[in-house]
Amino acid sequence: MSHTIRDSDKLLARVRRLKGQMQAVERALEAGTPCGEVLQLLASIRGALSGLTGEVMQAHLHEHVLHAESDAEREKAAEELAAALRTYIR
Repeated sequence: MSHTIRDSDKLLARVRRLKGQMQAVERALEAGTPCGEVLQLLASIRGALSGLTGEVMQAHLHEHVLHAESDAEREKAAEELAAALRTYIR
C-alpha cells in the first residue's frame, strides 16, 4: 500500500487546514485587511504547504527509492522525485 493511501487521513487533514488558511486570506482581502496581515497569512500558507510537500517527498524517498523492490522501480521513483524537485524550486 502506498504511503499516500496509508497516510491519507493525516495528509487530508493538512490539506483541509491549508484550504481554511486560503479562505482566511480571501476573507481578509474582502474585508480590506491591511497588507501586512495578509502577507502574514500568506507566509503561514507557504510554510504549511512546504511542510506538507516535504512530508510527502520524504515518504516517497523512503518507500519508493530506499525500499524499492527493484532497481527499475528505484530509478523510476528517483526520476519522479527529481521532476517534482525541479518544479518545486522554480
